[in-house]
Amino acid sequence: MNPTITLKDIEAAGNRIHRYINQTPILTSSLLNEWLGHELYFKAECLQKVGAFKARGACNTVSWLLDKPHKPGRIIANSSGNHAQAVAWAASQFKLPSTLFMPAYSSQVKIQATRAYGAHIELCENRNVADEKVTQASKVDGNYWIPPFNHPQVIAGQGTIMLEALQQVNALDAVFAACGGGGLLSGTLVTTRALSPATQILGVEPLQANDAAESLRRNAIQRLQDIPKTLADGAMTMAIGELTFAHLKQLDGMYEVDEEQIIYWTQWLTHLLKLHIEPTSAMTMEGAFQWLKQQKSKKRILVILSGGNIDQETQQKIWHTNVLDTRPNA
Repeated sequence: MNPTITLKDIEAAGNRIHRYINQTPILTSSLLNEWLGHELYFKAECLQKVGAFKARGACNTVSWLLDKPHKPGRIIANSSGNHAQAVAWAASQFKLPSTLFMPAYSSQVKIQATRAYGAHIELCENRNVADEKVTQASKVDGNYWIPPFNHPQVIAGQGTIMLEALQQVNALDAVFAACGGGGLLSGTLVTTRALSPATQILGVEPLQANDAAESLRRNAIQRLQDIPKTLADGAMTMAIGELTFAHLKQLDGMYEVDEEQIIYWTQWLTHLLKLHIEPTSAMTMEGAFQWLKQQKSKKRILVILSGGNIDQETQQKIWHTNVLDTRPNA
């Protein structure tokens, strides 16, 4: 499948959603810049509506649907968390009912927030069951399925992050984003390639859930055999999609991060940036750190902090052992 999302699609998405979403800030840490010897900028999508970038893609897709002749009667989706919240929120903005199919092991914070936006939730045994149920529900007349990543309008919505970011900070050598299903990275790639072609785009995913990296290595989509065990719950997808895979093949690199480093950067970025940061967001910093260590000159990079929704159980795992005694070094 050839990539079909263009900058024009992303600009149209920006026009649709700007009234509903937050323009998130770019932050930096002078200490981290000094320690690493580079200029690092952070796009704080953890301060977005619903606490995650997913609000952009969901809002764009629902708004796009309402411009069509046949409006949906109900929005449905499958997700382990942030996409569920985003779809429930977006549906509520446009006065549409929604049903979300979520694995029972999803973050309790994300389950409760999704319900608070007025969605009907069906908890499923695991992600595979949720995927099966949403597929069946999508065949019911009047239902419209918004998948977490493998949809042109979802990707276009996520691409608006870089539309904003490139107006806030320029002359970037590289951009780093987390990879779950690849929607964020796909949108990031399209926008950045069009507006800042010299900038490299790199993905980061958990080593424990590295289906995207395996897919790129084998040049064919690989599906995880088991539910991944990772603190980066925003990147627990079982497989990327055909549409996102077509974009991911254009990346300049993909990094795989172990759980120890996810904990390390969650603690450090929380401390340095004074933000509530999900492990999935913090994971991205390890990819940036590894890339920077290979550079021969000072670089300017952007790290997209994809979300800030984290429950008490995960917080306890993250902060069980203090790692702030060992500061990041170049």
